[in-house]
Amino acid sequence: MGLYSSISDNKKKFAVLVDPDKYDSRQLIDLVTLAKESMVNYFFVGGSLLNSGNIGDTIRIIKDHCEIPVIIFPGDELQINEQADAILLLSLISGRNPELLIGKHVIAAPHLKKSSLEILPTGYMLIDSGKSTTALYMSNSMPIPHDKDGIAASTAMAGEMLGLKLIYMDGGSGAQDAVSSRMIEHVKENISIPLIIGGGIRTPQVAAEKFKAGADVIVVGNAIESDQSLLTRIAEIVYSL
Repeated sequence: MGLYSSISDNKKKFAVLVDPDKYDSRQLIDLVTLAKESMVNYFFVGGSLLNSGNIGDTIRIIKDHCEIPVIIFPGDELQINEQADAILLLSLISGRNPELLIGKHVIAAPHLKKSSLEILPTGYMLIDSGKSTTALYMSNSMPIPHDKDGIAASTAMAGEMLGLKLIYMDGGSGAQDAVSSRMIEHVKENISIPLIIGGGIRTPQVAAEKFKAGADVIVVGNAIESDQSLLTRIAEIVYSL
């Protein structure tokens, strides 16, 4: 069964986002060990900007220590790595930057065609989180305003009509505020494909709220870097639903 089938099986899922810049090998092994114990569903690996981290080394360490699927969450076409299981082929449908709608994809396509990676076409929507994030700066685009539920729903609908298989709504790494539950509900009511929510999820209570609103997959990254116990507590929420 492919990863898309597992994501779209109507069961709630939990993904841990790993930025290769943020973990050394020892810290990463500790994270993987805890993720296995907590039955995390996926590792997303990548970032808007990689400075010192090596995505290949990060994926290798994860794969060496667990069987949790690794999905690349690419900041650019340089983050393609065949050690992973799949890649979110992100099209930034919330913005108007042609490079992130199709330009980078053209560059990446020949490499992806030759790879064994499962391609997951994903409509990526940046939502205003109350502060500027790396994702916003690097994408050179405006986020969808936090309270504009109609714009978010119409954008997600357009993404599905264009044939995208997933919608990923994100406040960006280090987001001040999570995507609002009202916006999640409105988007979920208007699409039939899986909905991924990331950014600003710092407590199990917030995770539970986003699942209840309609999220199919919750992604947590920054909050776990400072408090790994959050991983276990959010996983408990997932398996109680």
